[in-house]
Amino acid sequence: MSTLSDWRMKFFKWVGLPIIAFIGFFGGATDLVPAWHAHNGHGTVGTFTALRYECGRHDCDFHGSWAADDGSSRREDVILYDEPDALRLGETIPALDSGARAGVFGTEGGTTYLLMAGLTLGGVAALIGWGFVLSVPLRKWRAKRAAREDAKALF
Repeated sequence: MSTLSDWRMKFFKWVGLPIIAFIGFFGGATDLVPAWHAHNGHGTVGTFTALRYECGRHDCDFHGSWAADDGSSRREDVILYDEPDALRLGETIPALDSGARAGVFGTEGGTTYLLMAGLTLGGVAALIGWGFVLSVPLRKWRAKRAAREDAKALF
């Protein structure tokens, strides 16, 4: 049983942590700033039209089109983050485009900014943990190399 546990830990340290770090840091960091901007009301004001409602394993999202109120830009097939509970297909609501990769943000507020912050912090923590994992074999290798150099110096 101990060898199975050792194998799992090695797999987590050498494969799991880097994957968690990559997904958390790069996945969260890319939309962290736009989510915070939208939370603070910064961005291009426009109108989102709900055209599709898709559900994945853990959540459901409205997809649709967004057009700036001043007519300066338009985005097709975007996700609406922080949507209001009463939204239905075909309806339009005010939304902010603050530069998120895949979507725009409802103006009524929400918690997407907290989700992105948590995801980014989790990625940073996994990256730091992986740094510690890498430092142990590196220190052992340096100690062995130093011992070999000391042994050569004696003769």
